[in-house]
Amino acid sequence: MKKIILVLLLISNAIFAQQDYNLKKGFVANGYDVVAYFSNKAIKGNKKFTTNFNGVKFKFSNKANLEKFKKSPKKYIPQYGGYCAYAIGKNGEKVAINPKAFEIRDGKLYLFYNAWGTNTLKLWQKEGAEKLKAQADKNWEKLQKKM
Repeated sequence: MKKIILVLLLISNAIFAQQDYNLKKGFVANGYDVVAYFSNKAIKGNKKFTTNFNGVKFKFSNKANLEKFKKSPKKYIPQYGGYCAYAIGKNGEKVAINPKAFEIRDGKLYLFYNAWGTNTLKLWQKEGAEKLKAQADKNWEKLQKKM
């Protein structure tokens, strides 16, 4: 029984580790503090407060947020590897984000593109976030299988 549990844990870790991330500027969320988003704030991380998780780097604005992340990292990781949630949902494309365009929905962090007059967070909300989220989940799963 212990061997079966160990094998399942290894498989689930391997699957999670295969997820790719948007690492613009070398960090998830362009170096913004992924914990701060859950206080409805987009705050740049500080190079004094960094950590690695799942093979990628995260920055935090303070030590308290770094410690929160270390205790429960999967809670704070952006959906769809930190790519634009709208683009993943609309057409299954990995698009860069503006770290100031975000939404917390059902306890999960979603990031969006916002440049050149296109705010995909507004489109996400206008076109139906729940429907786009469901499609994004399917599209992301397909994208991960291609890896």
